[in-house]
Amino acid sequence: MSYQALLNRLQIQYPIFLAPMAGGPSTPELAAAVSNAGGLGAIGVEYLSVDQTREAIRRTRELTDKPIHVNLFVPASQSTGASDADAMLRILEPIHRDLGIAPPVSPLPSPSAFEERFAAVLEARPEVFSSTFGMLSPEHVKSLQVCGTFVIGTATTAHEGKLLEATGVDGIVAQGSEAGGHRGTFASSFESSMVPRLKLVREIVSQTGLPVIASGGLMTGSDISHALESGACAAQLGTAFLACPEAGTSKPYREALLSATTNTTVITRAFSGRPARGLANRFSELLAMHEEIILPFPLQNTLTRAMRKSAGEQNRAEFLSLWAGTGVAKARSMPASELVRVLVEEMNADLQNRKR
Repeated sequence: MSYQALLNRLQIQYPIFLAPMAGGPSTPELAAAVSNAGGLGAIGVEYLSVDQTREAIRRTRELTDKPIHVNLFVPASQSTGASDADAMLRILEPIHRDLGIAPPVSPLPSPSAFEERFAAVLEARPEVFSSTFGMLSPEHVKSLQVCGTFVIGTATTAHEGKLLEATGVDGIVAQGSEAGGHRGTFASSFESSMVPRLKLVREIVSQTGLPVIASGGLMTGSDISHALESGACAAQLGTAFLACPEAGTSKPYREALLSATTNTTVITRAFSGRPARGLANRFSELLAMHEEIILPFPLQNTLTRAMRKSAGEQNRAEFLSLWAGTGVAKARSMPASELVRVLVEEMNADLQNRKR
């Protein structure tokens, strides 16, 4: 499928997708701004309650009459990690004291709310739905498609792309090794799934018959044109939009992004228990020396939540999960609509130069 064919299918103007950044940065205001500017806005609803999920989608619909994209994590088997929280609690106790908050307590497993959130999404009938961390069942895929929703899976290898194709999805996000935030790997080891973006796009395009959306470290219009030249039908950008005023990025997080002058990102399990790319800081460096005590996802994520929340309120970036892709030094602070306009100008100029 050509990128123009995908744009026609989704009824959007530009091959620019906002990444669905759950956990704070994703807001209805940011999603609507990108959609209104001609891209595809997205909201990540994974950490929201069912009622909050409905409200986030309703608010986004209130702000735009353009297509929107909603994302959920697929429940996966618990990732590997320590089975006892005592050592992690000892690491966190002095940090909690420093932040002036209650001592940490062992996290308890909680049942997945996927089916309830999925039902709320299905009820809202978004134009696009994507899943991360695994595969929807063919029945889930079909139920969305019956509502007219374009269904996307996330792959970090060509093998995962082929598995997703077999479930009946309409498209695949190719999450390259450069991507910020959590790795979407589900069928192989994380180490073997660190495939560079353009290589991954080419492999999935050649091995599936589905449109591919490039993701990972994309920050400029030139990055987008390179992705399109490699066979992608669109590009998904997250870090590029984190400094926009519409994003829910906290003040210390935003300042850390804009002060980055080089790629200082690392892959860490420190904050959530699942490998994710972000700016290196005191906490990620501390846990790099104690990998063996990190709890599996989502228990580690639950355990560090109070620390992260308080750190954001106190402007303490050293204890925040500063998710960012490898192109973080190119982050620009401007309204999302203006950023989309600039990206389109850069993309078109680069594509024209390639034709000469």
